Amino acid sequence: MQSIIAKNGCETPEPVKAQVKGSIPSWLQGTLLRNGPGLFSVGDSQYNHWFDGLSLIHSFTFGNGEVTYRSKFLKSDTYKKNVKADRIVVSEFGTMIYPDPCKNIFSRAFTHLSNVIPDFTDNNLINIIRYGQDYYASSEVNYINQINPDTLETVSKMNYRNHIALNLATAHPHYDDEGNTYNMGTAIMGFGRPKYVIFKVPADASDKEHKKPALRKVQQVCSIPFRSTLFPSYFHSFGMTENYIVFVEQAFKLDIIKLATAYFRGVNWGGCLKFDKDDINLFHVINRKTGKVISTRFYSDAMVVFHHINAYEDDGHVVFDLIGYKDGKLYDMFYLHNIKQETDNFIETHKSFSQPICQRFVLPLNVHKESPRGSNLVTLKDTSAQAVMQENGSVYCQPDTLFEGLELPGINYDFNAKKYRYFYGSRLEWSPHPNKIAKFDIVTRTHIEWKKDNCFPSEPVFVASPGAVEEDDGESATSEPTKGTSSVLLCF
Repeated sequence: MQSIIAKNGCETPEPVKAQVKGSIPSWLQGTLLRNGPGLFSVGDSQYNHWFDGLSLIHSFTFGNGEVTYRSKFLKSDTYKKNVKADRIVVSEFGTMIYPDPCKNIFSRAFTHLSNVIPDFTDNNLINIIRYGQDYYASSEVNYINQINPDTLETVSKMNYRNHIALNLATAHPHYDDEGNTYNMGTAIMGFGRPKYVIFKVPADASDKEHKKPALRKVQQVCSIPFRSTLFPSYFHSFGMTENYIVFVEQAFKLDIIKLATAYFRGVNWGGCLKFDKDDINLFHVINRKTGKVISTRFYSDAMVVFHHINAYEDDGHVVFDLIGYKDGKLYDMFYLHNIKQETDNFIETHKSFSQPICQRFVLPLNVHKESPRGSNLVTLKDTSAQAVMQENGSVYCQPDTLFEGLELPGINYDFNAKKYRYFYGSRLEWSPHPNKIAKFDIVTRTHIEWKKDNCFPSEPVFVASPGAVEEDDGESATSEPTKGTSSVLLCF
């Protein structure tokens, strides 16, 4: 894997037909879009972190048992500026850029002045989001770039702030059965009291005839004030049930003062995140139809969460499954000087990194002031998760551990926000390089794995069979770099 890490990718702008070994079901039709870092150096300059590489968007189009592939770099303003200068000139998460010393003093002074308030990169390399019928490359900042999902051409740059007061937003939204998109973000500077904002974009928001963006119809569901004004929670995703949004306000925080002065301190933006092991995580449960927040104070011990697996309601409880870490060191793992180490060396020098643990939390909704103190309020029989009433009326939640060593989770999305049985993901065992994929059965608490020597599969994507009755009736697809050969797309 080390020979592949941080190797510059290249575009395949015209569709290329794949060589198919075995068979692909004839019913598997459509296009799978993937996004991720694909360019790690420009000219003689290099990025420091895996999450800094310039976005390369891929498409795999299925039809009649065949697959065609194409890829294009996201033509963001960041990409254009870097290519024009033939060097990295825009700062990223783990790489802070300073003016070229060859510039004149006025150019350097202007560059320094413009960094008093950080204006984030639009290198949207994390995911593809659908708002209405518009598709956007996204990351976690206020900028997104619309793309054409058929040609992968970059259409236009969009700023959330032109439509809703946000400085940051997640790249992992939810879609309901009607096609509406739910997402959330953070309003930090210039928008009144700092708050987390949950918003909805209706399914019918697009107006392609008049080239009007779907975001023009964005609706704010609710806002939640920070519990610490200068240290808002970091969040990468959130949970959604049929009636509720679940937001985990973490002990993993963004230091606003450090962020505002990062450029002058010589600190990158990634260095502005801090984990407070002595703090707690708060669970906010919001009715997504009324926007009202449930008043009960649910909390757990401090942990770090990047990915939610799924959430649902069951007999008066909100059940949500997520992947938790004991600390905030995961981002450090992905600095390129770390991830390029041979696996044995990496394991030896990074034993302090915590494994990803799939955990189930259960929040009883019918909590009353007279509920007995010290009692477990969870009445579900299929979980050991606890929610214990405290003397002050708050509820301390302890999770049920489902599985250890799995990240980048996926489910049959037909079961999103519903009670479900299976999830899939990349198997990680004390190494940042996934060499297996796994399918976990929540009911039996067992799992099965797939692996092959020198194969490193990405996160699996599940597609249900037409008319499927069973939850796991379908295909899982994952792409993988394979040492010594061409990359492949696997269908299970």
